[in-house]
Amino acid sequence: MLTWIMENIATIIISVVLMIVVAAVIVGMVRGKRKGKTSCGCGCASCPAGSGCAMKSVF
Repeated sequence: MLTWIMENIATIIISVVLMIVVAAVIVGMVRGKRKGKTSCGCGCASCPAGSGCAMKSVF
């Protein structure tokens, strides 16, 4: 088992780092959603799809 870990340590480290980055992005998106921020960073008034925007009910 220890031999397998040592042979694949680079893959394990990269996988852990990628999981941390993905988790951080998801946490940031959830926090932004709770604060009422839109995903594009601008208001729905200037958005071409503003009439069908899910955030329209919030504003």
